Amino acid sequence: MDGAIGVLVRYGYVVVFGSVLAEQIGLPIPAVPFLLAAGGLAGASRLDPVVLLASAGIASLLADTVWYWIGRTQGARVLGWLCRISLEPDSCVRRTQRIFVSRGARSLLVAKFIPGFSTVAPPLAGITRMPFREFLVASGLGGVLWAGAFVAVGWVFSQQLELAAEYALRFGRWSLTGLAAALAGYIAWKYVGRQRFLRQIRIARISPEELKRRLDEGVDMLVVDVRDRLDFEAEPSIIPGALHLTLEELEDRHHEIPREREIVLYCT
Repeated sequence: MDGAIGVLVRYGYVVVFGSVLAEQIGLPIPAVPFLLAAGGLAGASRLDPVVLLASAGIASLLADTVWYWIGRTQGARVLGWLCRISLEPDSCVRRTQRIFVSRGARSLLVAKFIPGFSTVAPPLAGITRMPFREFLVASGLGGVLWAGAFVAVGWVFSQQLELAAEYALRFGRWSLTGLAAALAGYIAWKYVGRQRFLRQIRIARISPEELKRRLDEGVDMLVVDVRDRLDFEAEPSIIPGALHLTLEELEDRHHEIPREREIVLYCT
């Protein structure tokens, strides 16, 4: 226990900087435990809270800036790559786009607190051409708020965190085994649910090749392009004769879809 605390006291600012940078760049390294531990040490006057927040804020802003320029130069396809590594890739792109489009720069203030949105929000800012200065201010404040919240929690519960650390060290192997089992169970649950969903909708799917063949044969059918606004602006080409209709417009424009024809929907 004393050895672990000694390492954090000596290298705490570097550890916080490195863990936050790694997490925000997309590596599977959680920064929250280090922020909580550092907050507990700050509460015991062993670390400077101002330097802690500065370290976390700079690391977060560096990672966000990298993603901002990736989004600005690579466009919407970077979202597809990010969401392919998500446990919910079918809804990842559309969900994050809706949050960002509806909230704009304000979403960057809370992005770090929303799982899955933290890494996607900065490239979205680049894709939508948000002014870089506005992005720096919003993203920087958001990073400091996020880090400050966990540092503050660690500060308030510094004694409880130290007690929890002692128990974790005492039952170290079992603690790690329990955490690993819980994580594996969550991933398995999400995977099984996704496979069940795909089996349910597979019968209603049509391949692009089959769609083209039926259109060439003159089959009376309507193709509806339901891509989100950001996707459509990034690639405005559309299947000839298709109707572009976002899901948000469906309630107001549903009368444009004839009920007597076969309907094919496509998105990203």
